[in-house]
Parts: sequence; structure tokens; C-alpha cells
Amino acid sequence: MSGQAFVVGLTGGIGSGKSAAADLFAELGAAVVDTDRIAHALTAPGGTAMAALRDAFGAGVIAEDGSLNRPAMRALAFEDQDVRKRLEGILHPMIRAESDRQCRQAQAPYVVLVVPLLIESGTYRGRVQRLCVVDCPEEVQVERVMRRSGLEACQVRAIMAVQACRADRLAAADDVVDNGDGLAQLREQVVDLHRRYLALAAQLEGV
Repeated sequence: MSGQAFVVGLTGGIGSGKSAAADLFAELGAAVVDTDRIAHALTAPGGTAMAALRDAFGAGVIAEDGSLNRPAMRALAFEDQDVRKRLEGILHPMIRAESDRQCRQAQAPYVVLVVPLLIESGTYRGRVQRLCVVDCPEEVQVERVMRRSGLEACQVRAIMAVQACRADRLAAADDVVDNGDGLAQLREQVVDLHRRYLALAAQLEGV
């Protein structure tokens, strides 16, 4: 027995529906490790990253409750590439360490590691056995993000511009989930993939 966890990397552009897909995998019994949730914990009041963020960017990015002021930090990061790199240099190693720890400790047939910028990291193949991309048309992404966040279309497209393009994500994918037509279709695809991942995880356990 290898003892190694079978890890599926789950990614997709903003508004693609990664969280909805991850929730369905969790309902079916997969362990879900979500790097966005880890990032929120690191930047919550008293979070491990907050002292370093205050030192790097000043009190202007700290909210009254001691958490990260996300709109202020987002504005700085999108205006200045160096700021974005410094932010990533602080957060990414912490997120990587915690997500790896959670993957190792997961008690489930397989792990779904949810990483919005998994392909962009350049090192994802060393972390996952399978890469699943949640996909939908770009206009659907924009509409969803505008509806849920109140951002303008140009702001959503600015976020999309620093992510891998749709074609690159699809080219890198082992599996693609089409999330352009609603939850019922999404569920059907996730159920099929769940069966496949159970079988692959069982094969890994037998190695």
C-alpha cells in the first residue's frame, strides 16, 4: 500500500462554478481542500498572514476588525504588478503548506484540491494526479461575477486577464466539466467523474 492520497486538482476561471462543483464532490464523499478558504483564514482577524501583510503594505490594507481589507488590497494589486508579486510571495507559500497538510491528513477515498490559479502556478503536475477544469463561456463568467459581487464588467474582465485563458485551461485539463447549463447538468457530470476518481484512487492504493 502506498498511502499516498489521490488528489484531483479542480480549477477554472472566476465565475466558472468551481465552488458548486466542489460542493457536489464533497456531497459524494470526497475530501475538499479549498485554497480560497485557507486564504480567508490566513487573512481573517488574527490570521497567520496578517502581521506580514501589515509590514509589507501598511495599515491601509487592514480593516477595522484586523482582517485584510480586500477591496483596498485588490485595488493596490491590480494597479501595481510588483505589489501583486509581493502579496503572492507572502500568501502563496502559506497557502501551499496548509493545503498540502490538509491533503495529507484527509480521510476520504480521494481529495479535491480547489485552486483558482492552479495552472498558472506552473507546478501543479507535481501536486495532483488528475486535473479537472470547470468550464463555461466567458460571457457567462462575467455575468455571474457581476451578479454576485456587484463588480462592473470591465473589472471582471481585468480579473480574468491575469488568469490563464480559457483555451490554455482546456488544453491542460485531464477532465472538463461543462458548467454552462445549470446545476442538474453539473451534477450529472460530477457523479460520472466521482465514479472514475474512485476507481483511479483504488488503483493507486493497490500500487
